[in-house]
Amino acid sequence: MPAHNPFKAALAARRPQVGLWLSMADPYLAEVSATAGFDWLLIDGEHAPNDLRSTLAALQAVAPYPAQPVVRAVHGDTALIKQLLDIGARTLLVPMVDTADQARALVAATRYPPQGIRGVGSAVGRASGWSARADYLDIADDEVCLLVQAETVTALANLEAICAVDGVHGVFIGPADLAASMGHRGRPGHPEVQAAIESAMRTIVASGKAAGTLTSDPALARRYLELGCTFVAVGVDVLVFANGARTLAAQFCDRESAEAPAASPHARGAY
Repeated sequence: MPAHNPFKAALAARRPQVGLWLSMADPYLAEVSATAGFDWLLIDGEHAPNDLRSTLAALQAVAPYPAQPVVRAVHGDTALIKQLLDIGARTLLVPMVDTADQARALVAATRYPPQGIRGVGSAVGRASGWSARADYLDIADDEVCLLVQAETVTALANLEAICAVDGVHGVFIGPADLAASMGHRGRPGHPEVQAAIESAMRTIVASGKAAGTLTSDPALARRYLELGCTFVAVGVDVLVFANGARTLAAQFCDRESAEAPAASPHARGAY
């Protein structure tokens, strides 16, 4: 059986992939999202309350649908990456990658020896179909799609070197952390931040790697796609629900005194 990762294939073919961020950490809502028509769904383990078991449940919930799951680890820990791959994650997004050395270490964590250091235990894992995929060890390295997040001034300074790392298939720009790193915390829409983001996207695309990001601003999402970004998340499930619920309540309920301040339009979903 050949290596199978439709999301990785789409990125390689430069077919734009539009996604939704899953932050509710609930498999039922993950399944609902999988029926909406998005190309990919980000199961967030960094800023959402997901652990290994809830990530597994989300992977199982979306498996019957065309939307492709991408799992974001809380950090680039070798042991955690092994566990995520064993439970069937094929595409990983790893935050806070500042250097090419960090990127190379992550590549090694996703590959079996002798190309890498991933521990061999797939016989009892979901990734191999519990050994039903007899050739899994032969095709596993090719099945993995590794995406790294460049979200600091340091990362942008090292961006060309990060993009040059074999085994890194895409680079995701994190607007909120980048804004904070540039001295504009909470203002990813600041002109200096946006200029840095656009410059970074051009660098990534020129390198031949896939560029990606997240924004809840439809105009910005279209702009990034026009720049050649291949994977763009255009919303966050918990914010879609929160905004919808607040809008509905405002039509029927007088809660002026209890209302929390509205979130900045530039900050919504941009992390």
